[in-house]
Amino acid sequence: MNKDQVKSLNQLENIQENLANKWDHYWSTYSNIDTWQFWINLLFFIVPLSILYFKIDKKKAFHLGFYGYSIHMLSTYIDGYATRHGFWEYPYKLTSILSINLVLDSSLIPIVYIFVYQWTLNHKKNYYIYAILASIFFAFIFKPILALHNLIRLSNGANYFHLFFSYVSVSLIAKWITNLFFHFEKKNKKA
Repeated sequence: MNKDQVKSLNQLENIQENLANKWDHYWSTYSNIDTWQFWINLLFFIVPLSILYFKIDKKKAFHLGFYGYSIHMLSTYIDGYATRHGFWEYPYKLTSILSINLVLDSSLIPIVYIFVYQWTLNHKKNYYIYAILASIFFAFIFKPILALHNLIRLSNGANYFHLFFSYVSVSLIAKWITNLFFHFEKKNKKA
């Protein structure tokens, strides 16, 4: 690396460390265990995981888990990009460690989509229709309720249609990835 690159990298590292410290301070001041928002986030994290534990179709657990993990990863990537670029922000988080909303991206959203997927598989229904309905719910009902209570804040031109598009995209890509790997598994069993 040349001197300019090293200087640039060092500046970015210092800014990032300073920003992480500011987020830790913000969290401990406004979003800590003493706030009702912390407890809402904790419920949004624990309750879906508990329900999943008891209600997942255990015969399809790996299939559904792979799909849910795909939802989780894709949601995390989109959320990370959007929060880093200031399209939306979560004023209250379960932890200050990540810029994303760990609760929504790791528990609530993937688990709702897992149950949608499970239901469509078990009842031979059209996945795409129900995934779009879940996306409508998250983008136009759930997230506005969160915004009303300052649990999410949209900015820089982001709107609920952008959220809807991201939910639909995530649900489609996760399904296609799952189908691809499921196809590989079936093909291998026949061979």
